[in-house]
Amino acid sequence: MIYYYAKRRTAERPSVLCIQEERTYMANQKIMLGNEAIARGAWEAGVKVSSAYPGTPSTEISENVVKYDEIYAEWSPNEKVAMEVAIGASMAGVRSLVSMKHVGVNVASDPLYTVSYIGVNGGLVMIAADDPGLYSSQNEQDSRAVARAAKVPVIEPSDSNEAKEFVKFAYDLSEKYDTPVMVRTTTRLAHSQGLVNLCDRAEIADKPYEKNIRKNVMMPGMAKARHLHVEDREIRMADDAKTFPINRVEMNDTKIGVITSGIPYQYVKEVLPNASVLKLGLVNPLPKKMIKDFAAKVEKLYIVEELDPIIEEQVKAMGIACTGKEIFTVQGEYSANMLRKAILGIDLGLEAAAQVPNRPPILCPGCPHRSTFYVLKKLGLHAVGDIGCYTLGAVAPLGVVDTTVCMGSSISTLHGMEKAKGSDYVKNWVAVIGDSTFMHTGVNSLMNMVYNQATGTVLILDNSTTGMTGHQDHAGTGKTLKGDIVNAIDVVKLCQAIGVPNVQVVNTFDVPALEKAIKEETAKSELSVIVVKAPCALLNKKKVTVQYVSNPDKCKKCGMCMKPGCPAITKNADGTVSINDTMCNGCSLCAQLCKFGAIEKVEV
Repeated sequence: MIYYYAKRRTAERPSVLCIQEERTYMANQKIMLGNEAIARGAWEAGVKVSSAYPGTPSTEISENVVKYDEIYAEWSPNEKVAMEVAIGASMAGVRSLVSMKHVGVNVASDPLYTVSYIGVNGGLVMIAADDPGLYSSQNEQDSRAVARAAKVPVIEPSDSNEAKEFVKFAYDLSEKYDTPVMVRTTTRLAHSQGLVNLCDRAEIADKPYEKNIRKNVMMPGMAKARHLHVEDREIRMADDAKTFPINRVEMNDTKIGVITSGIPYQYVKEVLPNASVLKLGLVNPLPKKMIKDFAAKVEKLYIVEELDPIIEEQVKAMGIACTGKEIFTVQGEYSANMLRKAILGIDLGLEAAAQVPNRPPILCPGCPHRSTFYVLKKLGLHAVGDIGCYTLGAVAPLGVVDTTVCMGSSISTLHGMEKAKGSDYVKNWVAVIGDSTFMHTGVNSLMNMVYNQATGTVLILDNSTTGMTGHQDHAGTGKTLKGDIVNAIDVVKLCQAIGVPNVQVVNTFDVPALEKAIKEETAKSELSVIVVKAPCALLNKKKVTVQYVSNPDKCKKCGMCMKPGCPAITKNADGTVSINDTMCNGCSLCAQLCKFGAIEKVEV
């Protein structure tokens, strides 16, 4: 979809919205993912520093930003650090980008709320990628609510081209109104493709740093004065928003009017092509006069927005009659069929026709976490879980992960259990956390256990990557986002340095050694860490040279090899098992569990 805007590029002031002559479109277009387009927009806007922590659906932003040599890009250990890196770059006078998924916004909210008061020097844009439908998240948080509370402007694109252009516009807003700006995306936008108009990079001169303690040091006296600035900024921006090219009115049939933004705009245009639409690009603060003028021109007004009624509640507070969550859900993604049914009463029955057999996520064949969870289940232990692939230890047939809250929470939760019930109680529990998540926020929780004399056992499942989001590096892998080889943080030495009295390292696939270590450490009345090491099965790109096969003549049909739930192993009608050679990567777990030698190693 191509949009024509009135603002053009000039030598004096680079345009915030890329306009090209129609005859050059075909030569300067590319199909891009929304995340790829966001990265392109940052490059075109002259961004020089980008920081992030990987999290679906935001991860590909940084993986595309790093392709532009003009931008320094990094994986930070967590979103709070990433936010502070971007703030520092902004204070130094360059345009900076920070990207994260919606739950990462919570981690970054401490600096976010305060930098809203401080403002910017170079433009500062935060990408918040929400996940309606819970495709890869633990909640359906609406980041617009966080931004409203932090008094940060929010821009929401509805396709890939807008994603690129709105990012560029966000930098102009940021610098004009002295504010960080949030660009809110969703999974559907992040991972869908669209045609993008490519433009040149704007070479933005670094802004000089000027010492300004009253602006940049948020002690109470300074913060009170800056709060006044924030309130004035919101009023000015809301009033100016009627002129912003990212907000537009499409007047057609006035019997139905719709106020919408983001991806839902696409569904509205499909279902109600003749309706009048107020498409909001700026969703916080809202352009109140624009909304009132539009509402006065239509007979029936709908508010179509995914997740929370952020726009709807404000429109109703203006005294404007409208229909929103009375007929639309606050859960999950919207669709054209859902709007068609809710507004027009037309049920095509497509959702029912599109139902396919459920295929729940499982640990991959050869996943090192499977061995750990098998041992924990065998020993009858409970595991406090964390965010990562290993959360799948909660599902059958393993079913050993009892609780998962957020990044880094496993260690703190175990500590809380001990303080509530005593050290004997947690001898039947362990905390499990991945290496990337340990670097993210787990290390703080472990320090708390050391400081407050905990006695629990923590298993750091070190698979040498950030597995769940697609194998990104972190501080413990020895490689940066830019591909530079650096010193890796040594997890064992780190644990020892903060005072953990017992630290063991075990190969995940050495089942007897792993079982022995867990028995030993959970029996102690001291804090213990077991670093369970084996690389993610998907990291090894080399051809598999060793696999395992089942010998039906030796098989006693005991089912021990089935207990870990490896998808490469299936049970035959006669009770014997078969191993799928297209899935087996030779991890040896099943062979170790077979006491009858019925699973044999073969060279391939």
